[in-house]
Amino acid sequence: MAARYLIFEDGSVFAGEGFGSPAVTFGEVVFNTSMTGYQEIITNQIYNNQIVVFTQPNIGSYGIQRNIYETIVPTIKGVIVRSLSDATTDNDRQLTLDKYLQQMNIPGITNIDTRAVVHKLRKAGRPLKGSIVPVPDDHAFDQLHATVLTNQQVAQVSTPKPYPNPGTGLSIVVIDFGLKHGVLRELSRRKCNITVLPYTATADEILRLDPDGVVLSSGPGNPQNVRKSVLEMIRTVQTKIPLFAIGLGHELFGIANGTSVKPIPVEHHGMNHPIHEIITDHIVYATQGEGYIIDRNSVDRSQLFITYVDMIDGSVQGLRHRRYPAFSVQFFPDGAPGPDETDGLFDEFIDTMNRREVHR
Repeated sequence: MAARYLIFEDGSVFAGEGFGSPAVTFGEVVFNTSMTGYQEIITNQIYNNQIVVFTQPNIGSYGIQRNIYETIVPTIKGVIVRSLSDATTDNDRQLTLDKYLQQMNIPGITNIDTRAVVHKLRKAGRPLKGSIVPVPDDHAFDQLHATVLTNQQVAQVSTPKPYPNPGTGLSIVVIDFGLKHGVLRELSRRKCNITVLPYTATADEILRLDPDGVVLSSGPGNPQNVRKSVLEMIRTVQTKIPLFAIGLGHELFGIANGTSVKPIPVEHHGMNHPIHEIITDHIVYATQGEGYIIDRNSVDRSQLFITYVDMIDGSVQGLRHRRYPAFSVQFFPDGAPGPDETDGLFDEFIDTMNRREVHR
């Protein structure tokens, strides 16, 4: 493998060896503490325009699986690992991680001191802009400093046109802000008839389909950079039909109902994160991928109540509307990767829609 370098905007250089695509790339550098599930992480659209450092020392120990993609065309900018396993398999059609990243034109670096990189990111208290380059010369740093990363990530990853995911049960509209396929899998297991719409869909376009409920998907970036018409859509739809919001959708649901959001100093990316479910006083474990959270002090208790709280930093992880059948969670109830003990939230959503049908 050829020498490759991870460089940061502050002039830092980390040397390693390249794998995947030989392309030069730029992005925000974040880290993920998950022990497994690298394929789901790499294909999760929340990592649009980001370079992900895996804290698990060995990555690539199993081949790419055909049934666990979270999107078909990932938009992650790069992959950083301590040690790369070139997994082999009896299935000739199964790709190694190296070959998969080559196909997707995503560069990677191995044999790099990932602990030092993570310590640097923690100390910085924010994602740092970085680049993967073949030579860490002045030209590479000039390019890095000149690169402006877009703040319109949702527009980059949302589907441009509606499409169906047919089923025989309740009719669900999913608004795509950077949809994880895990959400579609959970709804399909419950036989839902799904229509995925772009994030630009209006309330009229949604209600014209006469759905039983609406899901606001997770997605990348700062929710305050999403067009304001999305908030108007949420305010209208939540009064008409049941609504379930996840990740970025949760943050937008909160903003639409008067809360504010704030960035967290170090983004949370990992699985088995302890979450307190307030109504039952139980601790559940979930997968997180967040750079922004709801400001707890901004929650209007006459409109919303808090349903889940992070056990580590006390941040808001779930909301429910007091008057409408609408609720949200910050974490990923579909897992993918990670624990699936919160997938009962999909059953709760189904029950909410069924109760509404009975009382029509």
